[in-house]
Amino acid sequence: MKFRLKTMLAGAAVSALLASQALAGQLVINTDTSDPAPQKAFQYLIDAFQKANPDIKVKWNKFDHEGYKSAIRNFLTADAPDLTNWYAGNRMAPFVNAKLFADVSDVWKENNLDTQLKSALPSMTIDGKQWGVPYTYYQWGIYYRADIFKKEGIEPPKTWDDLLAACKKLKADGITPFAIGTKPLWPAAGWFDYLDLRTNGYQFHMDLTAGKVPYTDPKVKKVFEHWAELVKPGYFIDNAAALDWQDAVPVFAQGKAAMYLMGNFAVDVMKNAGLKEDQIGFVKFPTIDPSIPDAEDAPTDTVHIPANAKNIPDAKKFLAFLAKPETQTEMNKILGQLPVNNQSKVGDDKFLKQGFELLSNASGLAQFYDRDAPAAMAKAGMQGFQHFMAQPDDIDQILKQLDQAEKQIYK
Repeated sequence: MKFRLKTMLAGAAVSALLASQALAGQLVINTDTSDPAPQKAFQYLIDAFQKANPDIKVKWNKFDHEGYKSAIRNFLTADAPDLTNWYAGNRMAPFVNAKLFADVSDVWKENNLDTQLKSALPSMTIDGKQWGVPYTYYQWGIYYRADIFKKEGIEPPKTWDDLLAACKKLKADGITPFAIGTKPLWPAAGWFDYLDLRTNGYQFHMDLTAGKVPYTDPKVKKVFEHWAELVKPGYFIDNAAALDWQDAVPVFAQGKAAMYLMGNFAVDVMKNAGLKEDQIGFVKFPTIDPSIPDAEDAPTDTVHIPANAKNIPDAKKFLAFLAKPETQTEMNKILGQLPVNNQSKVGDDKFLKQGFELLSNASGLAQFYDRDAPAAMAKAGMQGFQHFMAQPDDIDQILKQLDQAEKQIYK
């Protein structure tokens, strides 16, 4: 009887060992990379990882964007994969706070990522720990008509006073300083983000979008007061609320407006509207308070290990591989975006080169207002921003409305 029991126990041990070995050889990754370029980039990543780790087989489950928003909440709790893609900053925070993402600080430490991914470190850190690895982002900033600036004798603005002076000269010469289209709401959010980041700094902006600061705080009002310095003199094109962001590009291309605060994805639209590359310049958003380090808007895509993953050791190998300079170089060639690793390389595109330098040296990266704030607050906030651009004297009323919305949404 004892012999049979020992045999059974030994057999069970062998079976368990074989099962764990089989498990160790498979990684399951869920992503929402259904669009052609992201899908191709992840195919490259998975193929390259498997080539470097032939003992590990990757199973890849692809979801569409909208379905993924609901699916991720379900599979993280019910049937977690080993890896999943998501976003940095406050978009990551709910899953971290719910203990659904694993702490991967050891991956950062062992691979010197604090240095190589330093600009993204604040947006990947909660409670002093890192919760995923970023692999791609793109810059925001002011695109300007280089030919118009040259003709007008204007240098790209470095400070807020420089910007106001440039706007005043352009307006006096019959050129509207800024193109914008706020019909879809989010373009105005770019203005709020940058004005808050430059006026109050990265941490204040993160606290505000996380519901920790009331919109009636005097520091928030100061943001709108700076904004009013552009709105009240008519430094934005008329009828912006009726225009989509693409509709405002021809105004910029025709030289009726000289600047456009936008993400780098707009460059192709500008070229398609008839502009040559040498007619377009790029400059980071000007400094308002010199004591505040320059953080940037840079929507950042990330990969995480669910806390309930079955194969965490190999998942950490995958994250380390994703973080490599050469991996991010190749993935972002496919994506047409920027690698987060500051040791990576970018192509000859002048805007990507400028963006890479800008973001690699940023003190922190905001994800954009409608990513950093919950959906309901983002909608209320962006409606308030659009209202303000049409009626800048309504600052106090708008801030009270946003304060009330915040109290309801974050309760």
